[in-house]
Formats: sequence, structure tokens, C-alpha cells
Amino acid sequence: MTRRSSSGQNGRRLAAALLAGLAVLGSAHPTRCTVDAEAEDRVLAATPPGIAAPAQVVRELREALAQAVQRFEAKDAPGVLTHVSDQYWTGPLTKAAIRAQILALFQIYDVLQARVRIDDVRMVGEYAWVYSSGEVTGRLPILGSWMSLYGWERELEVARREGGAWRLYGYQQ
Repeated sequence: MTRRSSSGQNGRRLAAALLAGLAVLGSAHPTRCTVDAEAEDRVLAATPPGIAAPAQVVRELREALAQAVQRFEAKDAPGVLTHVSDQYWTGPLTKAAIRAQILALFQIYDVLQARVRIDDVRMVGEYAWVYSSGEVTGRLPILGSWMSLYGWERELEVARREGGAWRLYGYQQ
């Protein structure tokens, strides 16, 4: 089962809704207006917000990610959650919801693996907009078989420095 995060999709949905609204308004006028969602996605992908993050910031984020993955694979919920801000919020997800999901995964699967690649980092003010791709797999103890739990490509997550460390802050929308 592949689950895509909604944080990156929310912005595209809003833009598509605005464009669709313009198309409806445009149909009332003599000029025609059409919406091509794929073309809109290509434009949005080609013009990411902010500026490219400095190499040092990207290194720090990769180190923080490696530590978080290590703690996740060790099934250390408090260790994973040190990388998540207490103010984390993306859609319906909060730090408490992440904690509950992690604990559930730790109970269901005897072994978990995460492969995460940082694709791009953009600085938007004090925030690092981190685009990543990856997959989380787990082994069911009864069957001994591996399952793909989550997969994503170039999805957005927002991080910020708190107390000298990078923590996931969420998309806050």
C-alpha cells in the first residue's frame, strides 16, 4: 500500500481550484479559459519557492535525517520524536498523531526500514522546504514477509532550527 502525504498536494489542489474557478468565470465571457492540471503541476515543479539552501544546511539536514532514520529502525519513538517540533502541524497531523502512528507501527512490525532521499532543499525565510522521496517497509512477524507501508516522490516537508537543531515543523496549512 502506498500512501502519499498531502502536504505537497494541498498547494497544488489550491492552485488547481483557483484555476478551475477562473475557468468557470472565463466561460461566462467570450474568451475561453481551460485548465490543464498536468501543465500546472509542471509549472509549479519548475518554479519552487525560495532560494537554494546553502550546502551546509543540506548537510545538516541529511545528518538529522540519518539520525532520525536510525532511531526509527531501532524502534526508538522518543529518539525519532526529538526530530519533530512540538509545534509540528501538517493537515491533520500533529506531533501527537505522529507519535501514535509510530507506536502502532512498532507494535505491528518486528523490523522496519526507511529509505529516504533528500531531493532538494529551498530556504523560504527561516524555514527549510525539504523535498524528499522514499519508502518505508516493514516485516510482519507472523508471516515473515516484507510489506511496503509508505512511498512518496518529491514530497514537501518543512523544517526549522529549534535549539540549534533542525526539526520537522510541518507545512502549517
